[in-house]
Amino acid sequence: MSSGKILVSDKGGSYLLKFSGDVRVNLCGSLNRHMDVIFGSTDVKQVVIDMLEAECVDSTTLGLIAKLGLHCRKEYSINIQLFCQNPSILRTLDCMGFDEIIDIFQEIPNIDVELQDLEAVDPDLDEVRRQVLEAHKVLMQLSPDSSKEFTDLIRALESGK
Repeated sequence: MSSGKILVSDKGGSYLLKFSGDVRVNLCGSLNRHMDVIFGSTDVKQVVIDMLEAECVDSTTLGLIAKLGLHCRKEYSINIQLFCQNPSILRTLDCMGFDEIIDIFQEIPNIDVELQDLEAVDPDLDEVRRQVLEAHKVLMQLSPDSSKEFTDLIRALESGK
């Protein structure tokens, strides 16, 4: 698997996040900071996540996507559009109930924007722990059936181990 990368674009309230390779917790500090930019905007028209080149996304990344989806629906009355053709990722999104909060497409969109590397953020261990904990709590909220899978992780993170 190739190392993960996130590229972004923001044009007049339309946000694009492009995931490629193996997107894991090491990129979540940067992703979380970029989401704060979106959350702080008063003019969000569209949020698109392009996973067409993603090979794998971990549960922390999925939790942040869920957080973004829930926020966009509540605050801006829009659903995120997510584009993906990877059968494994699509199966995970389906099993976790993502189709209830985001619109998932398998066809290739016609998006012509200039993308930039997401600014790297190197959070300290406590910040990473907080982000992982929050992401997994959102996943449990989205899919109560998955709560068994994350209970031990959440307990460990809450106890600081």
